[in-house]
Amino acid sequence: MDFLNSWGLTAMVFAPLVGAVVMMLIPERDEELHKMVALVASAVSFIVGALLLTNFDYGASGTMQFTVDRSWIDIINARYAIGLDGMSLPLIALTLLVTPLVIIYSWNHIPSPGNAKAFLMLILVLHTGMLGTFVARDLVLFFVFFEVVLLPMYFMIGVWGGEDRLYASIKFFLYTLFGSAFMLVSFLALYWLTGSETFNMVELAARVQSEGLTSTEQTVLFGGMFLGFGIKVPMFPFHTWLPDAHTQAPTQGSVILAAVLLKLGTYGFVRIALPILPEGAVAWAPWIGLLAVIGIIYGALGCLAQTDMKRLIAFSSVAHMGYVMLGIATLTDFGINAAIFGMVAHGLITGMLFFIAGSVKERFHTLEIKRLGGLLIQAPRMGWILGITSMASLGLPGLAGFWGEFPAILAAYNPNAGLNTTLFRVYMVVAAIGTVLAAAYLLWLLQRTAFGEPSEEFADDPNIHDTVFTEWVAWVPMLILIVVLGFVPGLIFDVTNEPVSLIGDVFENMSSGSALGTGG
Repeated sequence: MDFLNSWGLTAMVFAPLVGAVVMMLIPERDEELHKMVALVASAVSFIVGALLLTNFDYGASGTMQFTVDRSWIDIINARYAIGLDGMSLPLIALTLLVTPLVIIYSWNHIPSPGNAKAFLMLILVLHTGMLGTFVARDLVLFFVFFEVVLLPMYFMIGVWGGEDRLYASIKFFLYTLFGSAFMLVSFLALYWLTGSETFNMVELAARVQSEGLTSTEQTVLFGGMFLGFGIKVPMFPFHTWLPDAHTQAPTQGSVILAAVLLKLGTYGFVRIALPILPEGAVAWAPWIGLLAVIGIIYGALGCLAQTDMKRLIAFSSVAHMGYVMLGIATLTDFGINAAIFGMVAHGLITGMLFFIAGSVKERFHTLEIKRLGGLLIQAPRMGWILGITSMASLGLPGLAGFWGEFPAILAAYNPNAGLNTTLFRVYMVVAAIGTVLAAAYLLWLLQRTAFGEPSEEFADDPNIHDTVFTEWVAWVPMLILIVVLGFVPGLIFDVTNEPVSLIGDVFENMSSGSALGTGG
């Protein structure tokens, strides 16, 4: 237990990076050894993480646990401060699960032009960056981990991607870096305006309250963070990098991007922007809600216009993340809880859809929907898995996707008292219409790819086979969780409720005028 308290989180975060360093010393030709080292490194991180989750005090999920606070960059008072609470726990668990499964899937799915060493090393660096972002309690440390994930994903798309990989990788890099620049400026401005001489998130929130930053100052600073986090989500109209990145990325890159990387932006909102700048959040919330519902409808209509299976799934992410942002925009306990559940549900479901799309591409050498068909005949198990995952994505009750959408829509009916209730109820109606469109494009996809007879082009192709062992190992845990969370959503809601209620209390106190006042 002493090890977990002192070194547990650090070991969990940096074990994949140690694995990448070990792989640097191994010749490229030893491909099987590289796969084994990568899997062991991610497994060590998973085991340490599992021990942390086992020893986590769920009765005090609103309190930071296993904390470490050490000197790091003294000249700017940035510290190596990390911790784990109920808000970050589900996302860390998602990351610890998905990354080893991606490595297992890669065992016989290393994309062209090969080079398992470099490919798996990038996945391990990504793993460290994602875990570090979710445990960081210092803004500088958060920013470092937040940006670490850029380069591995850039190279993964640019080297192992499709025909337009260079365009997609550069667009991904520039968009996210552009937003990060504004986010960093907001972090630095917050540091100077509060005179706090610290980048600790909790202390900054307290100083904003005690120093009484004006509403204008909070609104401007929130705007900078909104750009950084909103582009990462991505929200409409900053979403255009996502379909290109997903379409061109190798399967593993698409899975990691959908399952975890998009969540860094939404997590930034609930961990940093909302609790530190509450008055800025109130000013921006109607606009966030508006962009969220536009994204829901636009993403759904975009799906209906697609001819490529992977690009359709990518546009569905724009719509689904719109529900997450709508929940956040309500500034209520219920809405933010729904948003965190939506992050996990989207990660599992859309990650699975990209896994399936990758396996379809490997067998048929195309993802053009009109050329596919008859998957239930040629690869029945894969067809059924696609059917279950599609039902989860459209929000069928009894599967995880339902709890990622329905509570967010319901939360918009009764937003924070400081917001325009009528406006958010309009958003609720628009978001509800989005669920109908989601059913339309997902059922259309399923009908065109899984049902009917195989097309003449692939009817007698001997390369088309059903699910193989590594695919089963990678997919079954995610499928089980999609079903379990659909029936027992309390597994996440019970963990996130206490830390989220602390954020909700801030906004309730603001609306009653008993805590923050007018910030004048």
